[in-house]
Formats: sequence, C-alpha cells, structure tokens
Amino acid sequence: MKLPWRRAGSAAAPAEPVVAVLMVCMGNICRSPTAEGVLRQRLERAGLADRVRVDSAGTHGYHAADPPDPRAQQSARRRGVEIGAQRARQVEPADFDTFQFILAMDDDNLSNLERIRPEKHSNSPQLLMSFARRTGAPRAVPDPYYGAPEGFERVLDLIEEACDGLIQHLRQTVAEAGPRGTSGADPDQKSQDSAILD
Repeated sequence: MKLPWRRAGSAAAPAEPVVAVLMVCMGNICRSPTAEGVLRQRLERAGLADRVRVDSAGTHGYHAADPPDPRAQQSARRRGVEIGAQRARQVEPADFDTFQFILAMDDDNLSNLERIRPEKHSNSPQLLMSFARRTGAPRAVPDPYYGAPEGFERVLDLIEEACDGLIQHLRQTVAEAGPRGTSGADPDQKSQDSAILD
C-alpha cells in the first residue's frame, strides 16, 4: 500500500496523510457516514486531521450517490458533527489498496468485506467496536434505519466510544510512521541521495 508523498524540495511542505481509515456499513447512509464524521471531529481535536485520511462506504450499492439519512444528519449535528456533504458509495476491491484500516459496523458487513477482499491482501477488515476500551462493550453498532429516532442517538454513543479508542491507536500509528511516511523519509529524496552517492 502506498500513499502519495510530496516530492522533496520544499522545506515548508505540509504534513500529509500516513494512514487511511474506511468506515463501512451496509448502505453508507446511516452508520458509516456518522462514523466518518465523528472520526474526523476527533482527529481535528487531536491535531491529526492532516495525517489520517477518512472515508466511508457500504457493502451494497442500494443508496449510491445519496446523502446520509436525514435522521443521521440531525443526530450528528446536535453533537457538532456535520455529515450532510457526504455521498454514499459501495466498497470496491481497490479500497484494500488504499486503506490500512477497514472498519465494519457489524459482523454481517465484516463477512461481506471478507468476500470483497482480494485474495492477495492480508489486510483483514475489523469491527469498529473492537477499538472501544470499555469492558463489555458490544461487538456491533446496530442498524437504526428501521427503528425509532432514539436508535440514531445510540449509534452515536457507540461510535463516539469506539472512535475515542481508535484515536489512541491512530496516534501511535502516526508517530511510528514518522513525519513523511513509514520510513520517516521521502522516498524520492532517498533516490536522489543514492544517485548523488553513486
């Protein structure tokens, strides 16, 4: 997996993403866009927004190009999270080349992701709730689509809990990656240095 690093030559080059996270539910209109929005909020607060790329998708294409469910938008907005600009899309095999962390909302979608995952990839998807630090936290973020409005609040509670734990993990991952990538150096600069030495 390779993220695009800035070419050497600018001492003031801004930091670029060194890790990428994809949130996944079934239709990408309720849970996963909410998770994308919450993680973005947490990354901003942690000062990591420029180091972590975040996106969301669904394992099915039922709602492709649709905005998030209005109930999800309203619930998120009440907590200072804006998700209205997002548009649903379906997970693609190429996502396994782009995202180190592919996080499912429940076991059904985790199984769907395993079916989508190309055989060459050892990067296995995980459950988002596996990052919750509370003992006894549920495995899944339940689908609120057919339920009462309170279900969207419950979704937010669980996603916030999991994202708080995920932030700690991402902070460590970013620190280990260094300022410009997994080696801490620009690969183009390394090539140039090698040419000079030769």
